[in-house]
Amino acid sequence: MFVRTAGERDLEAVRALLVETWHATYDGIYGHDGVRAISERWHSIVWLRQLLRRPQSEFVVADTGAELVGMAYAAIPEGDPDAVEVEELDVRPGRQGSGVGSLLLGELEASFPESRLMRLEVEARNSRALNFYRGKGFTERGRRAATQWVDATIVTLEKRFR
Repeated sequence: MFVRTAGERDLEAVRALLVETWHATYDGIYGHDGVRAISERWHSIVWLRQLLRRPQSEFVVADTGAELVGMAYAAIPEGDPDAVEVEELDVRPGRQGSGVGSLLLGELEASFPESRLMRLEVEARNSRALNFYRGKGFTERGRRAATQWVDATIVTLEKRFR
């Protein structure tokens, strides 16, 4: 397996990976229809194509040569050049716990050598993800309600580098 930059040819496989992973992770929290609605927007080919083209960002995939088993996306937010925000890091359910997430996160960290802070958000009931990031040195910086449409709490995590 290797981690590489995603390209246009990967978008269908990335979308399928995201839909599978989100259903496995969030159906019990948001319900099947809720996850489907989220995926229609956030995991659409149009949306993923926009991520590919965004400046000051990195979109990577974990590729076995036969399939994509993970993906990650991070970008420098406007007005905050010292920070990088991890907007997505997903590992195919059958491969979670095998080191794929660590490889992807490591690639994102290496892709932004000037950044002093990495930030991300996780649904509070996603204990597996929270434990993963805490194990990688992230600490909680706050909580907020998700949106007016979803009954969820979002946890903000940060990791300082320098």
